[in-house]
Formats: sequence, structure tokens, C-alpha cells
Amino acid sequence: MIPRYQTILFAVLLAASVVMGALLWNQLRRAHERLLEGGDSTPTRAPEVAAAEQATLMVANEADNSLEPRVLSLPLPDNPEARARAVLGKLLDLYAAPDATHPVPGGASSVAEVFLVPIAEANGETTPTGAELAVVNLTGAFAAGHPPGLETETLTILSICATLNANLPRVTKVRFLVDGQPRATLAGHADLTRTYLATDSVVAEGAHP
Repeated sequence: MIPRYQTILFAVLLAASVVMGALLWNQLRRAHERLLEGGDSTPTRAPEVAAAEQATLMVANEADNSLEPRVLSLPLPDNPEARARAVLGKLLDLYAAPDATHPVPGGASSVAEVFLVPIAEANGETTPTGAELAVVNLTGAFAAGHPPGLETETLTILSICATLNANLPRVTKVRFLVDGQPRATLAGHADLTRTYLATDSVVAEGAHP
């Protein structure tokens, strides 16, 4: 026969287990509800997209070695350096397209970065015009895959310079880097050690409609 005190102790332990189980279950339920409420209370936000604006791309044409202005509507950031990278990225996307008038592989990812430097800071000179030097940092993969040839390489360089000047008029000079380092040529011919004048690359309006 089980002693009375053991029966009472067993009953107390059983009751405590039931109560603790109920409390644990209640805590788990509330935690689950808070988790669901937290997920519902966080709204899904669409990524911010820059407003579309008209941009003029100076597109190279190998048929006559010209630069043809092409006006497109593009999402352009407010930041000038990001804007410069966006227009150059679209330009190189056109060159990577199957129907390109100047076929060059790589596309937008070939422009690693664009830096804008006041001419006064770059040359130690005083300039009241606010003219800027654009430093275009291309990727090594783009340079390695660029078709060789003086005319082909020069068309790429001049189209980049002219496109920058058409969309950021303060850019009057352009320098090139490849993977962040100076490079002698683009693909064996066109000189990348010099500073290019962006305005010299602009085709006169109506010259190549």
C-alpha cells in the first residue's frame, strides 16, 4: 500500500507539471503571434528607381568612323558621378548589342567607376568656369576583350568623351584608368596615357543625323 504522503506528493508534482506545461505552451503561442505580427508590420518597399530623363549618347559608327547622337530616356541618378557611369553604361550596352554599329563586348559592367575632379584641383590652376576632369575607370576584362585596331579603339574612347560632355557639360577633359591603374593603350593602339579633350570629340549638330 502506497503511503498517504507519497500520494499527495505525486499529485502535487503532477499538478505542477500540468501548470508548467500550460505556461510553456502559452509562451510559445504568444511568441509565435509576435513573430507573425512583426512580419506583417514591416511593409514591403519597392526599390527606389531614379527618374527617367533624356540623355544624349554619342554612338560610334564604324561605317564612316563617325559619332552619331542618339537621344534616349534613361533613369539617371542625381549624383553627377553616378549619372556619368549610367550614361556610359548604356553606351557600352549599345556596343554589346547584336546590331551594334560599333561592336565591342562587355556592356555596362565594363565601367567600374567615374570620378569627377575640378580642373583647378587637377592642374593646380585657377578656373572660374567650373570645368571638370572625368577619370573613367574601365575594367581589365573590357580592355582585354576590346577589338584591336587604332580606329576601333579611338572610336570607343572618343564616344566615351563626347557622351560625357553631352550629358555633363562641365566635363571638358577625360583620363582613363584600367582596373584603377594607368595603362599604355586600350587594346594595343589607342593611347591611354594622355588627357583627352571631351569638346574635341563632339560632332557638330546635324553633321551625322
